[in-house]
Amino acid sequence: MSPANARPAIDVSFEFFPPKTEAMDETLWASIERLAPLAPRFVSVTYGAGGSTRERTHATVARIVRDTKLEPAAHLTCVAATREEVDEVVRGYWEAGVRHIVALRGDPVGGPGTAYEAHPGGYAQACDLVAGIRKVGDFEVSVSAYPEKHPEASTFDADIDALEKKVDAGATRAITQFFFDNAIYYRYLERVRARGIRIPIVPGIVPVQNFKQTASFAKRTGASVPDWLAARFEGLDDDVETRKLVAAAVACEQVTDLRANGVSEFHIYTMNRAELAYAICHMLGLRPAETTAAAA
Repeated sequence: MSPANARPAIDVSFEFFPPKTEAMDETLWASIERLAPLAPRFVSVTYGAGGSTRERTHATVARIVRDTKLEPAAHLTCVAATREEVDEVVRGYWEAGVRHIVALRGDPVGGPGTAYEAHPGGYAQACDLVAGIRKVGDFEVSVSAYPEKHPEASTFDADIDALEKKVDAGATRAITQFFFDNAIYYRYLERVRARGIRIPIVPGIVPVQNFKQTASFAKRTGASVPDWLAARFEGLDDDVETRKLVAAAVACEQVTDLRANGVSEFHIYTMNRAELAYAICHMLGLRPAETTAAAA
């Protein structure tokens, strides 16, 4: 392949969640150490409903800044906080050296399926949060996108309207809810581009660590689970090792097809475990930085 026709280099990013226990903390940092040599574009750290993990999220992000060379992206939501409280968190991130925030509306205080109510004096929607973040500092701001539309959106057009407002407010990247049928992503990308939205729409990839849990989460978030996927994991509830092999095969098939169709950036939901994320990256052709340097 000539340089003129070469495909763009691959970028990956990884999502982690702040640990609740010492054992979970050890698993998280072992996973970060395992994945760091792959030189991800950034690593994001989630933010619990209603800011329930605020301090743990901040501590995890601060440690990434202090102890690694990775670029952290801190999640932030509108839920259960005033504008002043959110702005204080944003300023804290800036002072800690963080320059990338994932801005989300967040789940309703009552949980998925309940009505969302904006906090009095708070940021009402994600687009408002994006604008607020950009006023505090020159952050890179990633936002969410929904290939099967947000569960609360009345129509696909309304959902894309919401994405467009986030872009107009200053969003620089959109990361999708996970999906398993790539045709859904391709159709969504066509819709978004037809609306004139040009920021990267990065596919979110979830390795299926536990099929029942993944299917339950998909139901709450409006993501479909194909019958063929259920068939792949049938009978493996108590067979962890085989389940890992099947999960790796499914995810690698998905990213290989996306790559063949021109996708060059991927966001992997790691569930704080490195094995499947590392396997996906290997299939995409990524190698640890020191291995690449030695080969050169």
